[in-house]
Amino acid sequence: MAEAPMPDRRNWWDRNWKWFVPTGCLLVVLLFAGFIVAIFAGVMAMMRQSGAYEGAMRAARDSPALVAAIGEPIGEGSFVSGNFEENGPSGSASIAIPVSGPRGEATIYVEAKKVAGQWQYDVLVAQLAGGERIDLQGAPPQVE
Repeated sequence: MAEAPMPDRRNWWDRNWKWFVPTGCLLVVLLFAGFIVAIFAGVMAMMRQSGAYEGAMRAARDSPALVAAIGEPIGEGSFVSGNFEENGPSGSASIAIPVSGPRGEATIYVEAKKVAGQWQYDVLVAQLAGGERIDLQGAPPQVE
């Protein structure tokens, strides 16, 4: 008479560790990556909502020379780089904003200070892909 097979008496961990450990490690890595992406997206959103950024984009869209060079509409790039600090009525910004139009690309360079609630632009220029610079301060934007 043949003996019946013995039931597997190993515990859950002994039966499942080979898939649970890599899955758990992958989950930790994905959560960490998601946290980093969320912080990055938050910082980008804060920079895009600043008065210095909004004023620079308004000046770029209102600049006949930039519109002639890269075309209309002027679109904003994905990654703003630089430093930004705002504390109530004061602050400073040193940022580079990539922009593009149907005929080309440019980078807007902004050096600004917020004094008494108003952004004052020390530098507000667009540099085209070929190296030409366009001064965007013809009519400096005032954004609160």
